[in-house]
Amino acid sequence: MSSDSSEILFISDLHLTADRPFIIELFKRFINERAIYAEALYILGDFFEYWIGDDDPADELNTVFEAFDTLKEHDVPVYFMHGNRDFLIGQQFADKTHCQLISEPKHITVNDQNIVLLHGDSLCTHDIQYQEFKKQVRSESWQQDFTAKTLDERHAIIQSLRQSSKTETAEKQDEIMDVSQEAVMQLFQSENSRFIIHGHTHRPYIHEVMIDNKIPATRIVLGDWYKEGSLLSVKYQPDTSGIKYQLESFS
Repeated sequence: MSSDSSEILFISDLHLTADRPFIIELFKRFINERAIYAEALYILGDFFEYWIGDDDPADELNTVFEAFDTLKEHDVPVYFMHGNRDFLIGQQFADKTHCQLISEPKHITVNDQNIVLLHGDSLCTHDIQYQEFKKQVRSESWQQDFTAKTLDERHAIIQSLRQSSKTETAEKQDEIMDVSQEAVMQLFQSENSRFIIHGHTHRPYIHEVMIDNKIPATRIVLGDWYKEGSLLSVKYQPDTSGIKYQLESFS
C-alpha cells in the first residue's frame, strides 16, 4: 500500500455499457491510476446500465471484469451495492469480480464516524410511480419469471423498459425525481448517523443540514459518469476522530 492507503473511495452511477466505450476506458484508468492505491472501493449501485442476470457472460464487458482482477492483485477490497439498474447482480458476479455484495442501508465506521451508505433511490419517495415499479421488479416472483426467460428475451424486455423510463423521466418534474427531505431526515434519525453517502440522482453535492434544527449532519451525493468520472475520497484525519472528504472529478 502507498501512503494514500488511508483513502477510501466511493463511486456510483457509471452506467457502464458497450455503447459507451469511452466510459469503460475511463473506469479502467481510474482503477490503474487511483483505485489500486486505496484502502477500499465502494460501488453504490448502477455500475452497469443494466444487468439481466449472472448467467449472461456479457463478453463485451470483459475489460471491465479484468479491472477487478487488477484490484485483487493490489489487495484492494471492493464492496458492491445494488442500484436500480443492476439489482439482479448475484453471488456468481461477486465471485467473478472478487467483490463483496452489501445491502442498504450499510453502516461503516471510518475513524469513529458512523457513515450510512445507500444507492439513493429509496429516498425519492415523491416519485410514487417509480417506487411502485421498484417494488414490482424487486419481488421474488418477478425476478424468477424474468430470469427464466432466454437472454434474448431479457435483453428485449430491458430495452423496452429503458425506452419507457426515458419517456416517463422527460415528463416528470425535477423535484419529484430528487430525494425527499423528509425521507432524508427520517434516515438520519432511524440510523442514528450524522453522515450519509448515496448516488442515484446524478446531482453531486455536499449537503450540510441540521437535524431537529440543532444537530449538524452531512449528506454527500455522488455524481454520474456520463461525461467524466465522479468520486468521493474519504480520508482519516490523524490524531482526531474526524474525516476529510472531497468530491472529485476524474477525466
